[in-house]
Amino acid sequence: MAMSTQDTDTFGALQGLEASDASVRLRAALAVGTAPDPAYIEELIERCAIEPEFYVREMLTWALTRHSASTAVPKLIDELGSERAQARSQALHTLSKIGDRQAWPAITGELLADADDEVARSAWRAAVVLVPEGEEPELAAELAAQLGRGERETQLSLSRALIALGEVILPTLRAATTALDPDVRTHAIATERLLRDPEAGFEFAVEEAKRIMALGTTGQEG
Repeated sequence: MAMSTQDTDTFGALQGLEASDASVRLRAALAVGTAPDPAYIEELIERCAIEPEFYVREMLTWALTRHSASTAVPKLIDELGSERAQARSQALHTLSKIGDRQAWPAITGELLADADDEVARSAWRAAVVLVPEGEEPELAAELAAQLGRGERETQLSLSRALIALGEVILPTLRAATTALDPDVRTHAIATERLLRDPEAGFEFAVEEAKRIMALGTTGQEG
C-alpha cells in the first residue's frame, strides 16, 4: 500500500534526523513532533542519545513530549539503563518535561548519584518534578547526600533542585552544616541562604557561607 503524504513527510523527517547539517536535523525533529506517531518514538530517543547540538536535543525532547505519555514514558524509562551518559541524561530531561509520575520509581538513588555530573543534574531536576506528595523529605535526604559535589554549575543545580522542594529541606540542610567535609557545610549553608533569599545569587551565598564558617557559626540562631 502506498504511503500517504503525511507518512512520506514523516519518513523524510526521520531521515533528516541523521543529516550532517544541524539545521536540517532541527527541522526534522520539528516535523516529527508536529505530526506525532508512536512508531517514531524509538528513533527520537535513539537520536537524543547521540545528538551533539543542544538546541536540536531540545527539539527532540519537545517532539517526544508531543507523543502519548503512556507510550513514550516506558521507552524513556528503558533508556535510563543505557551505558551512554547522554542517553540517560536526555531520557531524564525528557521525563521531567513530560511530568508523568509513573516514571517516579525509575528515578533511583543510583541515578541521583550518577558518576556523570550531567546525568546526576538531570536526575535531580526530574526527581523534584516527579516526586509524589509526601515523599519530599526522603528525596531531600537523598539529594543532600550530593552536597559539595562538583564545580559551581553542578552545585547550583543541586541547590535549585533542593530549593524546589521548599522548606521541607531545612532539617536536612541544617544536619549537613555539621558534616566533616567543609565543602558540604559550605554548600548546605549557601543553599539555605538561597532558599530564604532567592535574589541573593549563588556566588554571593557561597561567599556568605564561607564567612559564616570562618566565624564558627551556621547563622541559625533565633
